Amino acid sequence: MGIRSGEKLLRVFIALSFLSLFADIVYEGARSIGGAYLNLLAAPAIVAGVLGFGEFLSNVMRLVGGIAAHRASSGRAYWALILVGYGMNVFIPILALAGSWEIALLLFFLERLGKGIRAPPRDVILAEITEGMGRGKGFGIHELLDQIGAVTGPLLVSLIIFLRGYPEGYRAAFWIMWIPAILAIGMLILAMKLYPKPKVVTEMRKKKEKIKLDRRFWIFTAGSMITMLGFLYWGIIAYYAEDSVKIGLISAGEIPAFYLIAMAVDAVIAVPIGAAYDKVGAKSVIAAPLAALFISPTLFAFTGRIGFYLAAVFWGLAMGVIETTMRAAVADMTTIESRSLAYGVYSFGIGSSWMIGGVILGFLYQIGLTNLIIAMCTAAEIVAIVIFASLLK
Repeated sequence: MGIRSGEKLLRVFIALSFLSLFADIVYEGARSIGGAYLNLLAAPAIVAGVLGFGEFLSNVMRLVGGIAAHRASSGRAYWALILVGYGMNVFIPILALAGSWEIALLLFFLERLGKGIRAPPRDVILAEITEGMGRGKGFGIHELLDQIGAVTGPLLVSLIIFLRGYPEGYRAAFWIMWIPAILAIGMLILAMKLYPKPKVVTEMRKKKEKIKLDRRFWIFTAGSMITMLGFLYWGIIAYYAEDSVKIGLISAGEIPAFYLIAMAVDAVIAVPIGAAYDKVGAKSVIAAPLAALFISPTLFAFTGRIGFYLAAVFWGLAMGVIETTMRAAVADMTTIESRSLAYGVYSFGIGSSWMIGGVILGFLYQIGLTNLIIAMCTAAEIVAIVIFASLLK
């Protein structure tokens, strides 16, 4: 007897969720010490902000990936984009071999390119298979599994640094990431076998007229871009943490622990905020700029650990909303045949903003203008709140 349709979709959903869990162990573990590792390799402070350029590259590739997925002629081609993207996770364990900050930065960028390629087609498939369970709830559960990996990654990195010592533990932490990278590919292959023909491919073949994205989507994307402009990139926080290590305010092993807290908060908020989205719709997205509003003030207003802990909580809250309700909102503001393109455009927009913000804020930190960082972040989030409020009206 064959597997029933609903049961098959559930299995695909579980496979994709565990795929994200293992992948997050890899790249979130690496991101938790990305800025600190560059600092260790003698990179200037602005390079920590330039890590945000990796997000820009990622989101350029999301636009490319979205267009490529939109033009995919078969389910096999659609899944191939996702497979190539996740395959590029191998650049994270290779970081253990980096001998200079330039090589390390390049490897970080290559991994981000892979994330960009895979994200639009993967999110479109998630939007398809979660329609029956409630899209907000589905994205929320997926984000919960995703964030379990995001918590496990920094926790594993922190443990290895404590066990192996500083700075040798950094390289050992990168090298062990081969294990979850291989497990992620296994989950992806399972999902491909269970769901070889995504519905979006069939619908795109039927559509003859030119596909357009409506005004509401563009306003939503503009608000999201402003939110990301003032959303302090974690690489800068980690770089600031490494400076605090050097003057004895915190220990090196605490740096990934701060990120672990952020990811834990993200995991806790994911399902509730997803359920809230299913009930109140786009109103719930305002929570993202509201949470991001408090990151930089708490980080720089408190000396030592307390500032990092508070900033991590608000960072996790904001990220939880961005990765759950905002992704679900893109699907609900578009038709199925335009969805691949919409996810590509949206991701390119927010990635561009995060990169620009990261470079500017990294430069401001390098020249010691932390008060100006607070002012810029606060102004951006207030503008984003106003834009989202206008969208709701």
